[in-house]
Amino acid sequence: MMRAIALPLFLLLGACTLRPLYSGGGDGLVAQSLQSVAVAPIEGRAGWLVRTALEDRLSSNGGAGARFRLQIELDDDITGFGIRADNSVTRERRTLRARYQLVDAALGTVLLDATAGSDAGIDVVSSEYATVAAEQTALERLSQDIADQIVSRVALYMARTGEAR
Repeated sequence: MMRAIALPLFLLLGACTLRPLYSGGGDGLVAQSLQSVAVAPIEGRAGWLVRTALEDRLSSNGGAGARFRLQIELDDDITGFGIRADNSVTRERRTLRARYQLVDAALGTVLLDATAGSDAGIDVVSSEYATVAAEQTALERLSQDIADQIVSRVALYMARTGEAR
């Protein structure tokens, strides 16, 4: 009975059009296309963190001969909540949102316009130093998350549209 059910499912799986995004590893079409993406400068400390994370993931060659350019605007916000009776904050939420555009460097046309975002909770403690350190650590983690989201979306765009050449 199990074989009778498993055989048709196995045959259907073979008809699936699922393909690995990074097939070929670092020499694959998508990986090679990602290397031709230059990241435009982004304002602020969060911008520096996101740009550095993106350049690491894209294996960018510093913009020389780049076919594409990523333009990114960030919105970094810290909101306090968990208010005590004395109006002091006990918890914060740091939110980092990015609006990014993948632009054809030669034509200047926008190929992809999307957003990415992530947030983190921060405990506010009696030590101001510890709270500031937690806020900075959260920003570093959020920058990594944003970079991962952007690279995944750009890679998917390139694979789907045939830009990976």
